[in-house]
Amino acid sequence: MRRFMTLAAILSGALLTAPLVSQPIAVHADAPASSVRADRYVTIPAGTTLRLRVDRAFGSAISRIEDPVGATLVRAVTVNGRTVLPSGSAASGYVADASRPGKVKGRGRVAVRFTRITPAGEGDRYTMRTSPWVAVAPATKKKDALTIGLPAAGGAAIGALIKGKKGAGIGALAGGGAGTAVVLTTRGKDVRINRGATLAVRLSEPLTVRIDD
Repeated sequence: MRRFMTLAAILSGALLTAPLVSQPIAVHADAPASSVRADRYVTIPAGTTLRLRVDRAFGSAISRIEDPVGATLVRAVTVNGRTVLPSGSAASGYVADASRPGKVKGRGRVAVRFTRITPAGEGDRYTMRTSPWVAVAPATKKKDALTIGLPAAGGAAIGALIKGKKGAGIGALAGGGAGTAVVLTTRGKDVRINRGATLAVRLSEPLTVRIDD
């Protein structure tokens, strides 16, 4: 028994005096925070003016209603000092009206609306609503009056030479009739907007877009 106890004591001492072997501990360093894009939305108020440069010509004589219209934003749109629509953004829309002038009255007229915009450098496309942009050809009433009046005056002069006052009246009627015929067979002016023209278009409803914060 004493012998067993002595052996146990020797073994206990050996355990106490043996060097401790530390086990490797895996240490996981925190991975660097990845750059996360914080998005937020900004609303462009109704009434904001968009200055758009048209990509191709349109007009009362060359366009039809619902023909597509494309344009590029010339000036960036900012809200509280922050650019929300950069210059170069692509806008698209359609011809809302294309009316040729009549032969007696009326003027050439063309109108466009824009319905979508894609900010430059982004893939997002937004639906928007603008007031119609309208162009009307200049009036030709003064020209028409001259067309009718000058032949009448010439007819009156000729009639006076032939038959006096009575002849002057007949000549005026004849001359006036000839001038009127010219107006009835001639259209007024058409209106045409050439490629590269800049339009000032207003938002009729607010437009909300996403920007990087």
